[in-house]
This record gives sequence, C-alpha cells and structure tokens, in this order.
Amino acid sequence: MISPQARHGIDYIFAKSAKASLVLDQSDDCSINVLPGAKCDQFKEKDIVVLTISSFLFKVLTIFHIGEDPETRNYFLRKTTNKSKSFSEVFSEVGNLCSGKMNHELLRYFPHLGMSTPYTLSSRCLPFLRDLNPGHISRHDIRINGSAHLQATICMCGYAPVDFTVDKNIADEATGELELF
Repeated sequence: MISPQARHGIDYIFAKSAKASLVLDQSDDCSINVLPGAKCDQFKEKDIVVLTISSFLFKVLTIFHIGEDPETRNYFLRKTTNKSKSFSEVFSEVGNLCSGKMNHELLRYFPHLGMSTPYTLSSRCLPFLRDLNPGHISRHDIRINGSAHLQATICMCGYAPVDFTVDKNIADEATGELELF
C-alpha cells in the first residue's frame, strides 16, 4: 500500500527535517544513518517521545528513543532558561520542531494533515505498534557533534495506497520566523 518512492520520500523528509531542527546551533554537525532491520521493539531506552502526523490516507509516527546519557542530556538542556523543565519536556519541544518541519514538507504532497502534540511513553509500549500494521518502518541513528546520540523510528501506516515522489530540488523556505516592518 505504501510505494517504494513514498517510503524513500518519508525517510528523506525525516532526515532533512531532523538535520534542520534537532541541532541547537546551525554550526552543529548532525549525521543521520538509516539502520538495517527495522522493527518497532528493539530499543533499550526507558522512554520514547512520540509525534504523529495524520491524513486521510496515512499516519506517520515519529518515535524518538531518548536515552539520558550525559552528553545527550547536556546538549539539549544547555540552552534552556527554565531549569525546572525535565529532559523529556525539553526534548519534546525539539522533537515537535522536527515533526512540524516534516508536516510542512508533507503538505507539498498532501493537502489535509494534522499533527499531534508530543507525548512521552514508556518504551514498553513499542511492541503494540505492530497492531497499527505499519506499511513502512525505518530506524535512524542520529549523532550531533559526535557526542549527543539518539535514535528515531519512523512508522508509516497506510489506510489507502500512498504514492508520492519527493522533489529534492525544491528550495527550503524559511518558516517560523517573525518579520518586523
């Protein structure tokens, strides 16, 4: 139900969005690699942050596996001014930016999309993703500046045939910025 070019497209859109929104400074280096053998229940992290993009044709779950190793924790907490926020809360905001960027990119191909707010779940929920019967699952290893490390799983569930080809020549648009006149 999900074409090979749609599978490639959703992975491309995720990687592009993650590189643009997971880094806290534009000079930070972000590498993303697709891992082989994607399954929904292979991760050791205690918590996951889940964001959903839905349409009439499909649902995309972006699942960030957030280990709280010191390097990753320090990276994402370094710019927060509210010291009472937990790592999960801070990362949820960053993950929401990534999902928003994905949503924006997907709007080029699908006119009616909705996006959830981030929610944190126990990783013990991952085996239940099989019940959604995803037509595409991919795992991504993400490293920022060689030290911050997390993984993400993309699950795409099709309710009807899904086919689109990403136009990689489209220039990025600036979004979310205020213009003062």
